[in-house]
Amino acid sequence: MRIIRHFSKIAAVIARHPLKMRLDSPEFHALFTPELKKLSSLFASNGFELRMAGGAVRDLLMGVRPSDVDFATDATPTQMKEIFTHEQIRMLNKNGEEHGTITCRIDDKENFEITTLRIDVVCDGRRAAVKFTKDWEEDAFRRDLTINSLFLDLDGFVHDYTGGIEDIKNRRISFVGDPVIRLQEDFLRILRYFRFFGRFAPVGATHEPKNIEAIIECKDGLKNISGERLWMEFNKILIGRMASSVIKEMLLTCKLGPFLCLPENVGFDEFERVAKVNSPKGEDGPLAAAPSTLLSALFSKIEDVERFQSRCKCSNAEKWLCELIVQKREEAMKHKNDINYFKYAILDEIFERGEIGKHSASLHHTIIPHKL
Repeated sequence: MRIIRHFSKIAAVIARHPLKMRLDSPEFHALFTPELKKLSSLFASNGFELRMAGGAVRDLLMGVRPSDVDFATDATPTQMKEIFTHEQIRMLNKNGEEHGTITCRIDDKENFEITTLRIDVVCDGRRAAVKFTKDWEEDAFRRDLTINSLFLDLDGFVHDYTGGIEDIKNRRISFVGDPVIRLQEDFLRILRYFRFFGRFAPVGATHEPKNIEAIIECKDGLKNISGERLWMEFNKILIGRMASSVIKEMLLTCKLGPFLCLPENVGFDEFERVAKVNSPKGEDGPLAAAPSTLLSALFSKIEDVERFQSRCKCSNAEKWLCELIVQKREEAMKHKNDINYFKYAILDEIFERGEIGKHSASLHHTIIPHKL
């Protein structure tokens, strides 16, 4: 299924009175490096506004200092380039200019990714042609989830056009406007929804029926999403908070398994067991294991791993580790909680295949399963 939607302006949503609230927290003030202050002054002196956007604002409202901050502005990419060129500020990522993103490096110390306000005018479920705008509300309405559609100006005021502040307070995951329209703009948002639900929803929370109905209606669109993008989201779900209940909803209720090339007889009992022993905080925390460890629990035979990797493009090292765990699972059960068993099993396998150079670098960054 390939859906192409054309918009002369942003898709209709229920109009709200924008909510504006003050944020005055240590986490917010800690972001103001000399480089950010210089950037802020530069935009203001040229008559443009600069705001923090999306996930960084969400994290700050939850009392968490964001590890990465994206910025939005009413300046066009051309205007930004003129400013940075005039000030002899280096620009790094010019490939993002088509979608309005310019990355600059201030005083050779800190990078800032800044995106022009935009609306999506042509969508095919994978990518969008964009039109730049000066309207912050229009930009907010094109985003996926209300909790990701907030802006924070550098004076400390949060601007909420979609009800995101209330949803953060209630730990509720809601699409901006019509869920079907949001999903048709980019079908990967199906997996993003489940990732954010697992990350933020209260333990035991149920999904809003309209969200699940929209996902079921739009799931065929996942056929057109690249395997790399699918794995990028699914591996975060695997090791995320509430992984067992989230994956059950994905596979049993929404029937997403075939679109990820997962087997029909997924081992939910095995997955729950592995998730439980690798979850130091129970359901209310992330899992202390590599994605391959959790992924392997969904498979009963090597062929399952190969089929999955043919669709969801996990790395060769991740595939290899997953195959090893599936192959040695029965024997490993005799060595429960003995991490050395798998360390030696991995080394034996590498030497036996003569692939020490091929896998050693990749596995250096792979967390060996704590418990099986």
